[in-house]
Amino acid sequence: MRRLYFGTDGIRGTANRFPITAEVALRVGMAAGRQFTRGKHRHRVVIGKDTRLSGYMLEAAMTAGFLAVGMDVTLLGPMPTPAVAMLTQSLRADLGVMLSASHNFYQDNGIKLFGPDGYKLSDGIELEIEARMENGLDTDLVVPAQIGRARRLDDALGRYIEFVKSSFPRGLRLNGLKIVVDCANGAAYKVAPVVLWELEAQVIPVGVVPDGLNINRGCGSTRPDFISEQVVAHGADLGIALDGDADRVIMVDADGHVIDGDQMMAAIADHWHDSGRLTGGGIVATVMSNLGLERHLKSRGLKLVRSAVGDRYVVDAMRANGMNFGGEQSGHLVLSDFGTTGDGIIAALQVLALMVASERPLAEICRRFTPMPQVLRNVRFNGRSPLEDAGVKATIESFSRQLGDKGRVLIRQSGTEPLIRVMVEGEDESDVSTAAQSLADAIASAVHHGSQQ
Repeated sequence: MRRLYFGTDGIRGTANRFPITAEVALRVGMAAGRQFTRGKHRHRVVIGKDTRLSGYMLEAAMTAGFLAVGMDVTLLGPMPTPAVAMLTQSLRADLGVMLSASHNFYQDNGIKLFGPDGYKLSDGIELEIEARMENGLDTDLVVPAQIGRARRLDDALGRYIEFVKSSFPRGLRLNGLKIVVDCANGAAYKVAPVVLWELEAQVIPVGVVPDGLNINRGCGSTRPDFISEQVVAHGADLGIALDGDADRVIMVDADGHVIDGDQMMAAIADHWHDSGRLTGGGIVATVMSNLGLERHLKSRGLKLVRSAVGDRYVVDAMRANGMNFGGEQSGHLVLSDFGTTGDGIIAALQVLALMVASERPLAEICRRFTPMPQVLRNVRFNGRSPLEDAGVKATIESFSRQLGDKGRVLIRQSGTEPLIRVMVEGEDESDVSTAAQSLADAIASAVHHGSQQ
């Protein structure tokens, strides 16, 4: 069935343009509220958001929708996405909502929904919510005496801080470490520096002055050059960069070298395997993760299960394979011993714990394998996907044959933006670069010809 609103990570788009409008948010609130009204107890939904200006509009509209169908609303204010997942469970809520467009700029926003178990909703439930939105909601309105109530949870920040700190091994502390933490002017601008400081690190916070318009702008996990500069300038031991909703993280060593999700996964997987904590005989990573990671895990007797891109699909594969660890090259790391979704702060703490316990610098801890050359290209398009073009299909097939078992070609359409993402990986960097550019050019040409028709 064709999806009208939901994509790979909830509903996302430009704020105040369909589907990220107050009207749609109202209807999502009403439909999701009815979807999760089960039994005769007083139903509750928790709503968190990042620091985007449009969050005020969406929060108010969704609150009105939930209240109209009889759900009580607990407002968390600016909080990381994993905090919403955790508090949905902790508060025994029937539903959780996070208003964020993750690593995108302020112009975009999104709606992510969590079930009472703290997991993101399945495709099937999202389609049922869409059906409710399209089939009339007036009959779902409750009588005046049953309209819901809204309140703010004053101690939401403290609850999440204590939860995150509890993931750090007892007896270990970060004293002696000088850490730059970049909060991307986003949802973790309060909690991340506090967590690190209370664990006794010397903390240099940056990206902690949100104004509604500067989230992810020139900072955060998608702009690692910024934190690299900050780490070197401050003579810090390492840097931690989060994205706008703090569900992903990248790290930087003392020399300003970037450590991506693949290297962090290798370090944590090795440590958990050695300590007997890793379950399922391996980890889950997406089709984007480097072949070097897969080969490293194989050398340790561990398997790598690949999933589609998106932490929701990583979680699905983890649950299906009985694994308690998985993630993405971009820094979405899911540690199910602690939570149900990606948590950038908790993931960083696991690496820091390994550093402290081994008394080794980050550069040594997180250089577990030599990545194979991997080149990424993005091609923007409008209208029909250029991947349907016969010439593009032939070009993809040709380069796939040329690389054979010495590399990979992965072409996919983004689930959150109108982009075709091109990834080529192989043993020869020159061949990989040539192939990636040729594929991107073929796709761009198809886009150009399609726009003239």
